[in-house]
Amino acid sequence: MRHQRKRHKLGRDAPHRKATLVALGNALITHKRVTTTVPRAKALRTFIEPILTRAKDDSQHNRRQAFRHLRDKQAVTTLFTEVAEKIGERPGGYTRVVRIGRRAGDAAPMAVIELVDYNETDEATGAGSQKSGKRTRRGGRRRSARPVTPETTPEAGETPAVETPEDSGAEEAVHEEPAEEVNEVEAPAPEAPEAAKAEAPEAEDTKKPPTGKASEASS
Repeated sequence: MRHQRKRHKLGRDAPHRKATLVALGNALITHKRVTTTVPRAKALRTFIEPILTRAKDDSQHNRRQAFRHLRDKQAVTTLFTEVAEKIGERPGGYTRVVRIGRRAGDAAPMAVIELVDYNETDEATGAGSQKSGKRTRRGGRRRSARPVTPETTPEAGETPAVETPEDSGAEEAVHEEPAEEVNEVEAPAPEAPEAAKAEAPEAEDTKKPPTGKASEASS
């Protein structure tokens, strides 16, 4: 019978379970925030908080006991030098578990376990896992208003930008180029009257009065 024997087995044997908690504990101390499943986050909470309590008293015995569980010299050094200063005034409850939904694929419930004191410093920048996305009552996310820049919407009473003489001269030069091309095309137009004059003598020759016998017959 298993009365009063509560334990997070995590679906693995004892050596595998210990190795999993050691890896998650080192990652939490190094990165201050870990994303994992909800059962693993709850198991990690009971594993890491007694070690964090020992870190408040920096002694050789406590360092050896922390190394006995974490098995990483760099993580133990970070725990007693950096993390211990943050959690020194906190009596307990060093971690927080925040659910973030289900994982795509197997629909496993996911959560973020983080150190509470380090999460307070990230709220100003919006990096907190719970503060970053606010949900409405119907489950949707609120859309943040787009920032309005002074370039897109000028202030009231502001005069529009005036073009400089250099810019206006450049635009006039661009508009004058097509006019010159049109004049070059229309230049040969006056040649048409000269062609008409060349054809005029031929028309006069056709209208000359008949000579010789034709003139006598007419008389």
